[in-house]
Amino acid sequence: MMYAMSPETLIKAYALGVFPMAEAHDDDRIFFVDPEWRGILPLDDVHIPRSLKKRVRQAPYHVTINQNFEGVIDGCREITATRQDSWINPQIRQLYIALHKLGFAYSIDVWHEKEKGRELVGGLYGVALAGAFFGESMFSRSRDASKIALVHLMARLKAGGFTLLDTQFTNPHLEQFGVLEIDREAFKSMLGHALDQEARMPLDDDDSTMVQSFLQATTETS
Repeated sequence: MMYAMSPETLIKAYALGVFPMAEAHDDDRIFFVDPEWRGILPLDDVHIPRSLKKRVRQAPYHVTINQNFEGVIDGCREITATRQDSWINPQIRQLYIALHKLGFAYSIDVWHEKEKGRELVGGLYGVALAGAFFGESMFSRSRDASKIALVHLMARLKAGGFTLLDTQFTNPHLEQFGVLEIDREAFKSMLGHALDQEARMPLDDDDSTMVQSFLQATTETS
């Protein structure tokens, strides 16, 4: 079913546990999704592969927050040789940019520093409501860029008091972090609890202390 949507409608949808999608990048229709099974990353029991921990500590990229939201969402909807289509149509793009301007949507931006400037090589974006963060999409144009973005996001969420990180679905990329699949009823219960919590997204330019503290507290896998 097609819906006419505003940023306010989208916020209400997230509070109810549903999210928007389009069938294709060039399809004008938008519909709400309420999956029977939902992916979540437990912030108190995240698993990070040993090699990725080492990579994050090496800091191969410069990671920021909210410095290029539009660039990140465009990276997430980009059609590539390995991604033939995208569920992010122009209307959805504009809705999330509006949410970002209202202070509800955030991006983690991953940059490759070069002599002549810096290049956006990865990142992710999502929506924050109270103690819940809804991860929407991520992209990578360079080795481990999206994985490093996710680690930085989780470190900020943990430091900010968030209790729920919704990944919507599960996939092999998220399985290495210990993603769990729970049913709709369990998710709505967790969401209700998270919406009753107070949390704040840390917007510090330098999140290195948060990241190091988070890495020390996570379970290491081979």
